Amino acid sequence: MNTSLASYPLASAANQACAALQADSLSKTYGQITVLSDISLDIRAGEVHAIIGENGAGKSTLMKLLSGYIAPTQGRLLMDGKPITFGNAVEAEDAGIVLVHQEILLAPDLSVAENLFLGRELSRGLMVDDATMNRRTADLLARVGSTARPRDRVGDLALAQRQLVQIARALLDDRKVVILDEPTAVLANDEVEALLDIVKMLRDHGVAVLYISHRLDEVQALADRITVLRDGRMIGTWQAANLSQREMAELMVGRELAMLYPHKRPPTEAAPLLSVTDLSVDHRADRVSFNVRPGEVLGIGGMIGSGRTELIEGLMGLRPSNASSVIVNGSEIKHRSVRTLMDAGLVYLTEDRKGKGLLLEEKLCPNLTLQALDSVNPETVINKAAEFALLKKVVADYDIRVRSLQLEAGKLSGGNQQKLLLAKVMLTNPLVVIIDEPTRGIDIGNKDQIYDFIDAMVRTGKACIVISSEMPELVGLSDRVLVMRAGRFVTELRGTDINEKNVVFAATVGGSEDVGENKNGRSGNNKHTR
Repeated sequence: MNTSLASYPLASAANQACAALQADSLSKTYGQITVLSDISLDIRAGEVHAIIGENGAGKSTLMKLLSGYIAPTQGRLLMDGKPITFGNAVEAEDAGIVLVHQEILLAPDLSVAENLFLGRELSRGLMVDDATMNRRTADLLARVGSTARPRDRVGDLALAQRQLVQIARALLDDRKVVILDEPTAVLANDEVEALLDIVKMLRDHGVAVLYISHRLDEVQALADRITVLRDGRMIGTWQAANLSQREMAELMVGRELAMLYPHKRPPTEAAPLLSVTDLSVDHRADRVSFNVRPGEVLGIGGMIGSGRTELIEGLMGLRPSNASSVIVNGSEIKHRSVRTLMDAGLVYLTEDRKGKGLLLEEKLCPNLTLQALDSVNPETVINKAAEFALLKKVVADYDIRVRSLQLEAGKLSGGNQQKLLLAKVMLTNPLVVIIDEPTRGIDIGNKDQIYDFIDAMVRTGKACIVISSEMPELVGLSDRVLVMRAGRFVTELRGTDINEKNVVFAATVGGSEDVGENKNGRSGNNKHTR
């Protein structure tokens, strides 16, 4: 870890007179397992206090302790300097503390207005005052940037709109402390901007905001102070102005981020494991050709909307497409589908692991084995004992952290869901693995494990194609990068030419500042062409 961090001043804990809420030596244990140990911090009126840490660091447990959902095993809470206890979350809300959960906790069959006022309905005489509730709901929805309407059924709303409704519900009454747990995880960029404006507004009106996010750019933009948790313990609290995003990440994982990405593999001239010629996809990609060789990580970069995901979905038969040829391990695939390509050795991990990758309400075993039923169960009857034994091995091999092997997939953290998805496709023994946004919404520690997995996989002679919108990830992982713009590859980068400046320039302008470009849109520097 960067030793210079030790010289940065920790945020002062002396000025606690203005603390809206204090945690004094909070600990939480479940049986013999300690999940949070000796946490002391103050949350001040009129500031944004960010809590950061890897999955499993104890962030969600701390939030539930502060908002009355669970009681501490040891320690106490203070409000305005006086000890206070909460029997439940309702008592905490009555005291002015509200938690906006990462999970959506709304009644899907009720309207937006009914959800906002559930349990605190307004009345006029003996009748419920729907008109006033609808009017106040409309004002709140506009305030949080939601396009939903008061009478809309919540179950009919997109996930991002439900999250905004949940935030609006939290702001219905005056609050002293607002706790936001990963509030932007499902929001689009414009919705994120609207939410960040709300957080700033709350701060400017004297509300204490506790903000939990994996998105360190948001933390840097919003936070006045930052507390770092690691393995259930508090590492410290810093003035946000004293920490860069890199230093935040290093504090979270306890080591320098230079160690995060594996060493690059040596170039190979072996015959390609996958060759694609003139692939066109439903007006999103136009006559695109590329290949990937054994022992190579091929990165695909480009701006959102450039056609990267659509290109791969077309290749996999998930979108209407046509190609002159698709060759896997020397054999041409005439009729492309997920099944025929998987049988040939090509697999795809979707960027939407929750919506398309996993069956969230099913347990871990069927999620793991569904794609490889024939190989896992050579007999006609499913061998549940064999599947369970395989699950135990995979959980250990991929370090999938679960409380129980009987858990539903939807109850895993994002990083553990991604590791389960990786294990699922690897059961088919693929030659080429395509991963779309491999670490989106995943904490630093799980990113490290996934990068190591990709590196170990290609060093066995397999090939990997990575689509990533995270520039450091694309640059750090890839042996070769193809940059896409408007449905075409405009530049190929290798070696020291793989840097953020060149990728962004190619994605936005169509070429590279450092590498020449020939008429075919490929790199004009001979050492970069095949």
